[in-house]
Amino acid sequence: MLLVIPVTAAAACAPPVPVASDFIPEYKGVETTLLDGDLVQFNVAMTKALSTQDVEDYAECAAAQYTLIRGYGFARHVRTNVAQEASIWRGDAVYTISPSLPRGIKTIDAEVVVANCVEKGIPTV
Repeated sequence: MLLVIPVTAAAACAPPVPVASDFIPEYKGVETTLLDGDLVQFNVAMTKALSTQDVEDYAECAAAQYTLIRGYGFARHVRTNVAQEASIWRGDAVYTISPSLPRGIKTIDAEVVVANCVEKGIPTV
């Protein structure tokens, strides 16, 4: 016995085909908290992140712009925690900001990072 399934019924069972807009991140905002003098926390939220790196990049862009707003030129990454709840990705990042290049290996030049963020279309503060 041959079972014939109409094409429309078979298509209804197939997962939807991704479209380009499924891969364009949506940035939901940044909350900035000055913890102590030069220590700053950035809480970011976004959807459609492809990996934790997208969330980390968003937090870094926020940190770089905040550094410039405060009149400084450099920041040093302390830590970033990333979590996903349903479709929302959240990042909790901490940076120190300073007028001169801080010690450490995870330092950023704020002007260079902001320019890179603009080029990539990642919003800053």
